[in-house]
Amino acid sequence: MPPPPRPPRDGRDRKGRRPEPPQPPKQKVRKPRRKRKLHPFRMLAILVVLLLVGTVAGAVYFDGKLKRIDALKAYSDRISDTPGTNWLLVGSDAREGLTPAQQQELATGGDMGGARTDTIMLVHIPKSGDPVLVSIPRDLYVKVPGEGSHKINAAYFLGGPNLLVQSFESKAGVKIDHYAEIGFGGFANMVDALGGIEMCPKTAMVDPKAGLNLKPGCQELNGAQALGYVRTRATPNADLDRVVHQREFMNALFNKATSPTTLLNPFALWGLADATASSLSVDKDTHIWDLARLAWALKGSPVTTTTPTDGSTTTADGDSLAWGENTTEFFGLLAADQPIPKRLLSAPPATG
Repeated sequence: MPPPPRPPRDGRDRKGRRPEPPQPPKQKVRKPRRKRKLHPFRMLAILVVLLLVGTVAGAVYFDGKLKRIDALKAYSDRISDTPGTNWLLVGSDAREGLTPAQQQELATGGDMGGARTDTIMLVHIPKSGDPVLVSIPRDLYVKVPGEGSHKINAAYFLGGPNLLVQSFESKAGVKIDHYAEIGFGGFANMVDALGGIEMCPKTAMVDPKAGLNLKPGCQELNGAQALGYVRTRATPNADLDRVVHQREFMNALFNKATSPTTLLNPFALWGLADATASSLSVDKDTHIWDLARLAWALKGSPVTTTTPTDGSTTTADGDSLAWGENTTEFFGLLAADQPIPKRLLSAPPATG
């Protein structure tokens, strides 16, 4: 029997067919995962939550930095609550924490051996209507409990914030709900934290004692200049101009603190909150959010005025301002949360 034919050497089989080339194993092609798109409303909700958490955390942090004093300590015959919300704002001439170089820069002079009230203001926020910002003259003559009768700024010198509040409340019949105090250095720091405040003096203001040298017209005041602006008496109407400048400046400061350029800038807002918390002394029940509500209430154009009096009088403390029937009527209306008629509102000086 003949042997079987050999397969061709070119790799074909006995029937002459070429074998199929080996195919590589098929690999599974993975489809790319589709990224989930975050819904705009969901993204907004997350941002709002983060903002709220950050705001709350920041508020708690800065609230803890406020210096608290027992300014509203109860006394035996303290008046009952009056409607609306009343703040007593005090600017003291305290130089605490200022180096000699800083005192020279701010033109505050040396330590005078005890702080005095350089500015006293009452803010009345009614249940409805416009808030009222009232300058209380330092020379207003009142009874100071336990000390006889004196100019009202003597109450602070003799017994601190608590005696000042007691002297005012017992005479005016207006219950103070919140107290806030700031010294020279703290005031300048707050202004600088806001990047300065624009003021528009109508005439040149030059006062070497207050470190002030301003040209007429609108200009940005830094902390040192602002301190001189609210302290100077080197103007034609002296103290009358001074209290008007203080109210104008406070209004400008609150407006800038609540402006979108401040509130929407986290760096500016953080700097302002830090300067405020580091500079202010408040009563034990006042918080950083109460200060925010105060600033918001005073933005815009509140009613501004100086306490009406019965004019100048000579007392044991020297030239003073007498408490008159118009003074009693004025504070009686505030205590009753009633609007103040124009006849009791002061007109701004013709110059300043």
